[in-house]
Amino acid sequence: MKEKLIKNIKELFPYLLILIVVILIRTFIATPIKVNGNSMYDTLDGSEFMILNKLAKVDRYDIVVVDTESEELIKRVYGLPGEKISIENNAIYINDKKIEDSYAYGETSDYKSIVLKEDEYFVLGDNRAVSLDSRIIGPINKKKIKGTTNFILYPFNRFGLLKK
Repeated sequence: MKEKLIKNIKELFPYLLILIVVILIRTFIATPIKVNGNSMYDTLDGSEFMILNKLAKVDRYDIVVVDTESEELIKRVYGLPGEKISIENNAIYINDKKIEDSYAYGETSDYKSIVLKEDEYFVLGDNRAVSLDSRIIGPINKKKIKGTTNFILYPFNRFGLLKK
């Protein structure tokens, strides 16, 4: 009886190991996410499944998932810690220099000048008219950023890396 139990445990061990590895990867490295809404149109249409990279360094123009108290938002990073950011006449200024904004869809409402703290980011949705972003909720604390995403799993006709 004891030998049979040991044999069964040995047979199950590889499957248990795989399960533990999958749980660890999803918890600490990467996990699938679902895009909801159209605030990132026309980069994302709101129905994609993507991979969230929890280990990536956050950089300008990265798409990130932000954990607010009520929901998770998917946005694009514009302002980095310590930078001064403002929006005037549909143009974004970082440290008083106008930046290229090739992702904007629609008009970008004005935003008074602020300097981000060392643990803050300024995020915007690509579809500016409907996006709940830093213009409304303010700068995002680094702890609220769950990770970056740039790989579409589904729909299959869009499978792969997003172009930056």
